[in-house]
Amino acid sequence: MKTKGLVPRIGRFLKKLLLILVIGQFLYILLLKWVNPPITLTQLSNWVSGYGLKRDYVDFDEMSYYAKLAVISSEDQLYADHSGFDWKSIEKAMKYNEKKPNRVRGASTISQQVAKNVFLWQGRSWIRKGLETYFTFMIELIWGKKRILEMYLNVSEMGAGIFGIEAAAQAYFKKSAAKLSKAEAARIAACLPNPKKLIVQPASKYVAGRAWVIQRQMNNLAGDAEIQSIIGPYSKK
Repeated sequence: MKTKGLVPRIGRFLKKLLLILVIGQFLYILLLKWVNPPITLTQLSNWVSGYGLKRDYVDFDEMSYYAKLAVISSEDQLYADHSGFDWKSIEKAMKYNEKKPNRVRGASTISQQVAKNVFLWQGRSWIRKGLETYFTFMIELIWGKKRILEMYLNVSEMGAGIFGIEAAAQAYFKKSAAKLSKAEAARIAACLPNPKKLIVQPASKYVAGRAWVIQRQMNNLAGDAEIQSIIGPYSKK
């Protein structure tokens, strides 16, 4: 009799727990529309692994125009056009990975990277990818493009143990993120694909070359009205 009564109680407990988790994660997403995350799993993992944790969140208006344009030019040139997913790039990456399974190519947008960096862990499991899809959809719906980009520039790893554009600007160029030049912003963006190996300062030949390409892409995108609606018009600030 006790066993028969235990099973329904466990079932009710699990349902309540699931409901709490669903409501809790939704409230957390909503809260982060205005508040920066106290810490992320990636930041915690870096700190535990001995890389340290250099981080200083700053508001969107305290970031250089060039920093915003550089990461869009480098990581997601269709950022203003998609709703979180670049389906053509995803299809190309899937075909490439089928042909060359030992060389995995990603196709993550800025929105997907934010979903992963803020709410999840690093890795390539199907479970994590499924959760990433969910959180990407939710932040696009609740936060909007400007807040997503602001979060990206605050939480992305930009060097070993260096998180966010302000910490990167201070570490590499001894200045605030608001004062980054076009070349400096491009160099930081050039290291985003592999921030622990690609060194901003002094820049390797590869990083310098990639930064030059990013600057050319920045020139091409600077006049895009939809991008300007997100990052604002050009400013010397």
